[in-house]
Amino acid sequence: MTVADLVNKSTTGDGIPDWEKILFGLDPAKTENVPGVPDSVTIAKLEAQQKAGAVGQANGDNSNAPLSQTDQFSREFFATVTSLTESGAIDQNGNMDQATVDKISSSLENNIQNTTQRKIYTLSDIKITNNESVKTLQKYNDTLNNLFQTNPTKYTILDVLQKFSADPNNVDPTILSELDQNIKQINGFINGMTKTEVPQSLSTLHLNVLNDFEEIYENLNDIELYSSDTVTALGGMTRYQANAPTLVSDVNKLHVAILKKLSN
Repeated sequence: MTVADLVNKSTTGDGIPDWEKILFGLDPAKTENVPGVPDSVTIAKLEAQQKAGAVGQANGDNSNAPLSQTDQFSREFFATVTSLTESGAIDQNGNMDQATVDKISSSLENNIQNTTQRKIYTLSDIKITNNESVKTLQKYNDTLNNLFQTNPTKYTILDVLQKFSADPNNVDPTILSELDQNIKQINGFINGMTKTEVPQSLSTLHLNVLNDFEEIYENLNDIELYSSDTVTALGGMTRYQANAPTLVSDVNKLHVAILKKLSN
């Protein structure tokens, strides 16, 4: 199935694309989300409300409540779709040409990827010692080993994500609550690493691992928002896939450096 197929897909065959129903909070598996009222009529009313809301915002009638990333994307997406419909890029049945599909896909991809790490640790956040003795190095190594072996989890992160995405057409967001144990474990790693006394020569490698764990921690918290903030959750999944190998690599670099110093 191509992106165009996904964008133009209408589960019910009523001519209204699934993405349009989802955008307005409707169930794409139904033709009448409001009993007795065709979804085309319901969407027309919701579109009118959206436009009225946009006018109110232009006149300064803004809410101070912060918008979720999904809400922000929905507003931008609605404005884009309206513009493309008026220009003829989307026909009256909601079908799009490939150029339009690519434009909307790119917009979604940018919203998903353009999120930076919210907290970044610096050298001032960790305990650094100038003592490079074998005893200090061994104590540091033992502390990290003990830290990483505590708080075991029932499921790995990959187990949970695979279980969640096993059937893309019928995902169960409640499965993501199983990430709570992983989040708690990683938070334990972060707290422990900030309290561990680190030999000066290993401080940069230690800091890299600490920030890797922080980024994974943020990714998992974002993923758990799937039901309320889908765009943020998808962004968390995308960034986790990129960040997990980095964490493994940096942990290995630190491990090798420790062994090298202990063997000298």
